[in-house]
Amino acid sequence: MPFSQNTNVRPRILIVGGGYLGFITAKKLLAGLNQGEGSVTVVDPNPYMTYQPFLPEVAAGSIEARHALVPLRRHLKGADIITGKVTSIDHANRTVNVDPELGDDFTLEYDHIVMAAGSVPRALPIPGLAEEGIGFKTIEEAVTLRDHVLARLDEAAVLTDPEERKRALTFVFVGGGFAGIEAIAEIQDMVKDAIKHYTRLSPEDPRFVLVEAMSRVMPEVSEEQAKWVVASLRERGVDVYLDTQLKSCENKHIVLSTGEEFDADTIVWNAGVKANPVLVDSDLPIDDRGRLMVGTDLRVRDDDGNVVEGAWGAGDNAAVPDVTGMGPGGFCVPNAQHALRHAPVLASNILTVIRGGGELKQYKHKTIGSVAGLGVGKGVAQVGKFGLRGLPAWMMHRGYHAYAMPTFERKARILGNWAVGLMFGRDASALMDLESPRHAFVDAANSKPAPKKEPKGEPAKS
Repeated sequence: MPFSQNTNVRPRILIVGGGYLGFITAKKLLAGLNQGEGSVTVVDPNPYMTYQPFLPEVAAGSIEARHALVPLRRHLKGADIITGKVTSIDHANRTVNVDPELGDDFTLEYDHIVMAAGSVPRALPIPGLAEEGIGFKTIEEAVTLRDHVLARLDEAAVLTDPEERKRALTFVFVGGGFAGIEAIAEIQDMVKDAIKHYTRLSPEDPRFVLVEAMSRVMPEVSEEQAKWVVASLRERGVDVYLDTQLKSCENKHIVLSTGEEFDADTIVWNAGVKANPVLVDSDLPIDDRGRLMVGTDLRVRDDDGNVVEGAWGAGDNAAVPDVTGMGPGGFCVPNAQHALRHAPVLASNILTVIRGGGELKQYKHKTIGSVAGLGVGKGVAQVGKFGLRGLPAWMMHRGYHAYAMPTFERKARILGNWAVGLMFGRDASALMDLESPRHAFVDAANSKPAPKKEPKGEPAKS
């Protein structure tokens, strides 16, 4: 058995997912549990938590990729951290199946399970999307996108065919939600800075295209603010297509529902998310959208509203009721703001239950607003009916996310990144051969040895 489970410390609390919700919940539990009162195990495919609101700035070179991560083992001391995927859940027998990063699958037992598995991209069956598209939900994808975009500039600088150059410098972003808008705005800002250093390219060469199926962008802000965002992007040279769908991108040939067709070397997919599909392979109750059904106390409920003992959930993979009436369909929107506040309620209620009962906390949070960065010095914010734009909104965006970033150590690193960026500009350096880091060594090892030179003459005899 590849994992030796501590069965002496009960109850065993298993947290599926080490993202924002899982990390904060585990941290609160570890701080609240007395010695010998319970054990905490966290299972996640990565040994770190990714602060996803920073992905656009990672992709644009404003934040070092590792600084947008929180190492689980370093900051969850006392918890068992398992790097692997939970592939199925049998709550009736309180077990999960785990597929570790290395080694064979194994079964893990628990007394309480916290579903914090988050969400995955909601990819549609569009021809060519799986082959040509780049997602934007992980730190690896953000770094890959940055390197890919900068490599296109290098490629275009030496291309002589106008059509090939045009294709290399066309960047398509699908999805006009917060993630999609921030991604295209930050990347466009980075390219604007980077292209100044290319003698063979001009600022007018790159083409940025935003494709949104709805009639507006960023539903979290007011319609007036959304219109301003579109106008701002268009003023910066971005082609914004509303009420438009991507029909095909086979062989990087873009076909839009408007009938327009063109080639693009870069297709970034940001058109929504769905609950982690691990819930489908479980006996826990889910709704028609695959989300875990929970009450305001964040305990799992069945179809009749009865509590499923020992099962908890919140965040992106759960349908958490929004009692303020602000959430679409009556549920909390899947964002970091809610996850930040779900976690303390989860931890407090779990501690209450394992200590023999008491009044459980009910989750209620009225959204305080939304903030988005649109490049250095540019942003948009919505706080109730009050809206901000430009530099003040950008400062609010950075201030809020610096506050929300877990741990003092990571906050300090992020603030350091921003301070250096303000002095010297963003770091728009691409890292080559990340997918094949042994390429240079293999080439050297396989290269032919230098020919052995014959001696010019016989050595002198003494």
